[in-house]
Amino acid sequence: MAMAGLISVIMLTLNEEENLPGALEHLRGWADEVFVVDSLSTDRTVDIALEAGAMVVQRPFTNFGDQWNFALHCLPISSAWTMKMDPDERLSVPLMEEITEALRSDQEITGYSMDLRLWFMGEPLHAMGEVLRIWRTGSCQFSDVLVNEHLIIEGRIQKLKGIMEHLDSPTLHHWFEKQNRYTTMEAIMRMRKDALAADAKWWGSALERRMFLKKIFYRIPFRYSLLWLYEFFYRQAYRDGRVGLAWAHLRVEVMRNIEYKYKEMVKKGTISEMPKAKSGDYDPRILSSALQAEAMEKDKSRLQGKRTQMSSEG
Repeated sequence: MAMAGLISVIMLTLNEEENLPGALEHLRGWADEVFVVDSLSTDRTVDIALEAGAMVVQRPFTNFGDQWNFALHCLPISSAWTMKMDPDERLSVPLMEEITEALRSDQEITGYSMDLRLWFMGEPLHAMGEVLRIWRTGSCQFSDVLVNEHLIIEGRIQKLKGIMEHLDSPTLHHWFEKQNRYTTMEAIMRMRKDALAADAKWWGSALERRMFLKKIFYRIPFRYSLLWLYEFFYRQAYRDGRVGLAWAHLRVEVMRNIEYKYKEMVKKGTISEMPKAKSGDYDPRILSSALQAEAMEKDKSRLQGKRTQMSSEG
């Protein structure tokens, strides 16, 4: 469906043997290139990626923003456009066709966004969120944050009509484990007073407004009640019955857990250790590849430049 050199897809993985086969299969014949940046998986993730013909590099996980910036700067992306996807996300055939048509046009667009439909407890929700996922190769960088990274693009963004499906955690156990890590990382960022993903401006872009609300959230009276009303009514979780009710409740608890973990760190006067998912060692097949060697050398230069810049600014 896609012409040669039109679009490359990048995925970050860590123990994704359950989601990855479906993700790679439905991209077959559409994406010109598929890159998998693996964080030293201990399951069959690398086997699956290699068998599907994906180009694989490995790098120990640092944080989401840094891992994505590594991918952008160190992978030999040859297509005109690049797309970010997660292994648990799927593009419908109509959306693929819409993307292909848009990218082949001569419009002066730098990036494309689309609606992401959330799935919870095995069911699609009415809750959707607009996500920016496609950009002209070389025009993007990611906010350098521990978690909940955002794309930073200068230029015109156009929203596509199609919907991408987010087949989130296969079980609630998996969902709770992931949210436990993410909320700890968010609390650490708050404790360290890390910079937000973008400037916090109410009258700015959609991302800047989101950062403004994130900055003031924990000073808002009745914030958890207001957040529940937002999730349940404004984002239409009520249309999903008991599953929607559970989802709205747990979205509130995610924000409450960030606050509790932050207050615990303040009380103890220490920053919690960074949570880490289970990882292993380099796969010998990847470690000995020319692609891996080239990516590691570029990453070494990138990190050295980053350290030099931080030193000069300090």
